[in-house]
Amino acid sequence: MAFLAIVAFVGCSKPVQKLNRETVAPPISAEKTKPRESPALRQSSPTSATIDHPTSLPVSLPSRFAIVESAASLVGARTITRQGKRIAYDCAGVTRAIFLEHGIDLYRGAFNDPKGNGVRLIYNHVRQHGTLHQGSNANPGDLIFFSNTWDFNGDGKVNDPLTHVGVVERLEPDGTVVFISRVANAVERYRMNLDQPHIHKTRDGHVLNDYIRRKHPADADHTARLTGELFSFYGNLLDPQRSNSSADTVSPSSAVHER
Repeated sequence: MAFLAIVAFVGCSKPVQKLNRETVAPPISAEKTKPRESPALRQSSPTSATIDHPTSLPVSLPSRFAIVESAASLVGARTITRQGKRIAYDCAGVTRAIFLEHGIDLYRGAFNDPKGNGVRLIYNHVRQHGTLHQGSNANPGDLIFFSNTWDFNGDGKVNDPLTHVGVVERLEPDGTVVFISRVANAVERYRMNLDQPHIHKTRDGHVLNDYIRRKHPADADHTARLTGELFSFYGNLLDPQRSNSSADTVSPSSAVHER
């Protein structure tokens, strides 16, 4: 299993800074330290993550527990290295690191997309090797995609597919999906409830949907900002035969809409 190390760092799309202190990955039980209203940050170029790529898919796929365990071990991380090389510290880079630990490079795929970001590279990989679906049958270890979490094309409009990705950790009894992703200053746990996508938290303070889009002065008052509002689809790489729909039935353009 590949070795992942974590070092202290703040930022997402900023250039990687050299640090003097490096520590071993923290225990899997790490938790986020404080509540936040966190916008998704833009991603650095996928080519900035120069690492040794697995040359092929593993003979046997990792278990869902193994993927979730790797994701949970990165909660609180400020930057990630693999084999002594830094992986882009954004949502796509963190998600990639989780699967790299099990010999799967989510940036590898047959679909060339020169205008794409890291999230689109992962989307293309899932199209080739797994399935995408928008149903309610998410499972721990699935990928979770969002659109319109920031103005990727810079035109001031809410028309940006595939701008964020994370890994599903668990499903709560009320249907809330807990996923792990890099959104603000660190890798943390976030929540999404598709049954109540427009509600941030209940009257008793239970969070149903975290904020994932930064409020921008140019945004209209009704601009969606919550996870449930900006959800696009799930990606299943671990046992894709269990998904109900084909990968080809879900395209990035179909996810660009406000809920």
